[in-house]
Amino acid sequence: MNINIDTTTSSAMLAALASPARLQIIMWLLDPRPHFPEQRDGDLVDDGVCVGFITDKIGLSQPTVSSHMKKLADAGLVTGKKLGNWMFYKPDRTKLEALGLNLSDAARKDPSPRL
Repeated sequence: MNINIDTTTSSAMLAALASPARLQIIMWLLDPRPHFPEQRDGDLVDDGVCVGFITDKIGLSQPTVSSHMKKLADAGLVTGKKLGNWMFYKPDRTKLEALGLNLSDAARKDPSPRL
């Protein structure tokens, strides 16, 4: 069986998602309207969610949330955008989908037969 997955990139993404807080943040960001109030600056979907709202929702300190967001961004799972004095984050849906599809495809393949 030939499975073509970029293991370096995929393992970085999975490591970033291994934190319950980061996984929860990603889940909220994928469907932000039910989880966050409307923002004065920026649209929740188009521009992303303000780090202040993420901080309030998850109940962690702002430096801790910023560290979590940096790990998610470094893994390519979110993109950040500065509006005024605030950072806004949204999920990179293409990369999240590719990660899920690659793992799903690999799981569906039959193992190579013994010779």
